[in-house]
This record gives sequence, C-alpha cells and structure tokens, in this order.
Amino acid sequence: MSGSTTITTTLSRTVVTPLARLLWRPRVIGRKNVPKRGAVILASNHRSFIDSPAITLLAPRKVSFLAKQEYFTGTGFRGAVSRAFFGGIGAIGVERGAGAAAQHALDLGLERLELGEAFAIYPEGTRSLDGRLYKGRTGVAWLALTSGAPVVPVALTGTEDVQPVGSRLPRLARVTVEFGQPMDLTGFGEASSGRARRHATDAVMAAIQELSGQEPAGTYNNPPTTIVERVKQALRRDDPTQAVEPD
Repeated sequence: MSGSTTITTTLSRTVVTPLARLLWRPRVIGRKNVPKRGAVILASNHRSFIDSPAITLLAPRKVSFLAKQEYFTGTGFRGAVSRAFFGGIGAIGVERGAGAAAQHALDLGLERLELGEAFAIYPEGTRSLDGRLYKGRTGVAWLALTSGAPVVPVALTGTEDVQPVGSRLPRLARVTVEFGQPMDLTGFGEASSGRARRHATDAVMAAIQELSGQEPAGTYNNPPTTIVERVKQALRRDDPTQAVEPD
C-alpha cells in the first residue's frame, strides 16, 4: 500500500467514520462474526448508493469493494476529493460491462482475497428498487469456491432511507448493519460447476434474507423486457461474470 493510500484510508477511518456514526446513528450487529484476519467475502443485500460506505466504515476491518471507474477519473478539486474518498474507503475502480469486463472485476476481487483481505460484493448485482431481495448471481460463489474464503452474509437496513434511489443528497436516518455467521461454501463443489455455484449462491441469499427479513422476489433484478433479452439471460443465468455491477 502506498503512502498516499495509507493516508487517505487513515483519514476515512478517523474523520469520516465518526461523522457517519453521528449522522446515521448506526446499529451494528454481529461484528464478531467477521474474521479479524484472512480472506473473507462480505455478501450483502443492496438497497442504496451508500451501502458500500456503510459496510466499509462500520465493519471491524478494512474492506474493499467495486466502484465505477468514473469516481477515480474526475478532474479538478471535485475529482481529487472523489478519488481520495473512494480510495480511502477501499473502493476498486472498474469499468461497467459484461463478459470480459465483468470477469476482470471478479478477478480484482479474487486478488484481494488471495492477499488475505476482506472483499464486499452484492450478489443481486444492482440495487433493489422495490425493497425486495432478488435472486443472487453466482459471482459470489465463484469467488468463494475459487479462493476457499468464507462468506459472511450481511443485511443492511435503513440505508434506503438515508439516500433513496433517485435522490442526490443523503438524509438523516438510522442505519443497521448485521453481520451473519460465516459460511463455508467449499462443500458445494468446484467453482467450475454451474450447479455448485447456483446452490452455493442460493444458500448465501437465504442467509441474507433471514437477516434482512426482505420479501424474496424470486427472480433476477432488472428482468428482461424482450424475448431476445430473455433468451440471452437464460443462456448466461449461471455465468459468474453476471454477478457484479459496480455502483
């Protein structure tokens, strides 16, 4: 880690975290369920833009997550602030997209896990607009089965009130972050098996649903609207590269 990155990370922990605690009045449950050392995947429901900052600022250890590359490419004072903030809270800049771009994003997460770090991912792929919990995509299982890292299910509540979808500025509301019991997914099989990835992902989503109490949607988020899109989705339904959508 470079000196500048260390400085921004320290500033985020010492300045932004107390501010977040003051504004969000967070309730953090199950902090002891997050291993203090070693690779771990934090698999969370996704309800708001602030979900990633909430997890990284309130978790008991440093956590990395995927974020849009645009947060790191801005110019001027605003661009510098954006880079400092997102870099300080553990964001990894990636390009949006499927196929090679999405696999690259998963590979970046795998690199963090191989370094013994914590990595956060949203199996739903993108934010829920209606509050329901959508079917998980299998990238979380691919990461767990490839790395052997345990998965800690995470439930966020209240973040949708702090910054509802479509709002530009955050509001005052209480946030709850609950970390569940670590899950060992290696018993489901090999990462190369679509069946193993599917069953492992379903187990993770069931754990998240039990913590969050959300109504299961029973389908993927952003359902296709045309026959062609439905066929494409059916062909890639167990493709782990469909599991990441950076905020």
